[in-house]
Amino acid sequence: MQAEPKKSQAGNSSAAASEASVSLVGAEYEVEVGPVAHGGHCIARTAEGQVLFVRHTLPGEKVIARVTEGEEGARFLRADAVTVVEASKDRVEAPCPYAGPGRCGGCDWQHAKPGAQRRLKGEVIAEQLKRLAGLTPEEAGWDGTVMPAEGDKLPSGEVPQWRTRVQYAVDVDGNAGLRRHRSHEVEPIEHCMIAAPGVSELGIEERDWSGMASIEAIAATGSQDRQVILAPKPGARLPIVELDKPVSVMRVEEHDGGIHRVHGRPFVRERADGRTYRVGSGGFWQVHPKAAETLMLAVMQGLTPRKGDTALDLYCGVGLFAGALADRVGDKGAVLGIESGKRAVEDARHNLASFDRVRIEQGKVESILPRTGITEADLIVLDPPRAGAGKQTVRHLVGLGARRIAYVACDPAALARDLGYFREGGYKVRTLRAFDLFPMTHHVECVAILEPAAKGA
Repeated sequence: MQAEPKKSQAGNSSAAASEASVSLVGAEYEVEVGPVAHGGHCIARTAEGQVLFVRHTLPGEKVIARVTEGEEGARFLRADAVTVVEASKDRVEAPCPYAGPGRCGGCDWQHAKPGAQRRLKGEVIAEQLKRLAGLTPEEAGWDGTVMPAEGDKLPSGEVPQWRTRVQYAVDVDGNAGLRRHRSHEVEPIEHCMIAAPGVSELGIEERDWSGMASIEAIAATGSQDRQVILAPKPGARLPIVELDKPVSVMRVEEHDGGIHRVHGRPFVRERADGRTYRVGSGGFWQVHPKAAETLMLAVMQGLTPRKGDTALDLYCGVGLFAGALADRVGDKGAVLGIESGKRAVEDARHNLASFDRVRIEQGKVESILPRTGITEADLIVLDPPRAGAGKQTVRHLVGLGARRIAYVACDPAALARDLGYFREGGYKVRTLRAFDLFPMTHHVECVAILEPAAKGA
């Protein structure tokens, strides 16, 4: 994949004359685009062999790539495809007017057909599994597909309205918008196409937000609850919030970063598995309307809980998986959840108060789990943050001898690294399922079910 430079703009002459590296920002190269890479870009190379991570392109295309970050001698450069010389058959006109080089950074694949987006995500998962865990899709019990959520399989040009939580930034003129890619700059918008109807109907983009640094809009799917969380700039006063629908208002405090109620409920109500969950301000709940139910079912189908089982729900949030487990293990079973967020723990205890044999502990998993004195468990669910669980936690988990472990992952690289650690500890992947719960972006959700390698398939 060699390429000839089309134009070179290599920083200023004083930098070139000194020992400082020469910036290549603005340089353009005509390149043949190679495979997709983790992070929403594809790989290409300059004629000199320097790696380019190129956004707004697709594998197999020939494009003019303009460097957005990097310098001579760097291990790689970041770039945008500003001109498509030869297009992929999977390319479409981006439905969103704010998508494209230098514009909104919220979506990565607006220019790809929906089916192509899922194939690209599948290729990323397969590459990460092979490189970091030494697993082929067959060895991971995965058929290589990334499944769309219910209702998301739409024709090209139609965009799923799935984002129930949108974090708006505010520009110097008080306009609400979204951040540009790898930038603090704000792209003002009139409407986000992937925002859920419950967010769009608030009319955030139509208001003047002068004095605010950001606004988070939340539209629960398990109820009609709507909430905005305002983060004022230092010294700014909170505005009177008058939106198009009833909404509760929260404020991010400048001195401690805490979130405090201004008016309305300090939580929203969500539904999954026939149960209502209270989710406090700043608490975690899956963003896609179908995600909580989809992932809960995948986990329960993979674990096949039995009456009387003991189970762990690690990084348990407000108790989604703990609640599903408690329903299935019955009165003679027991569930322990561990969560670091204080407010999430309060919510989880409230949500699961009807279960006598459910306990929720607050703290980091790697600190709390060893202190519990638990030496064995039948089932384990872990849904760690993007960085993954890590070697120390995985080593502890394999020592508990669980019959099955469900690993829910929003990052294929972290998942693959941890699966490698589980493999070293004597666990194999029984099945892996992938779900496209973040359409138009590079993000993807996976559920891996593990069991002791000595056990027959």
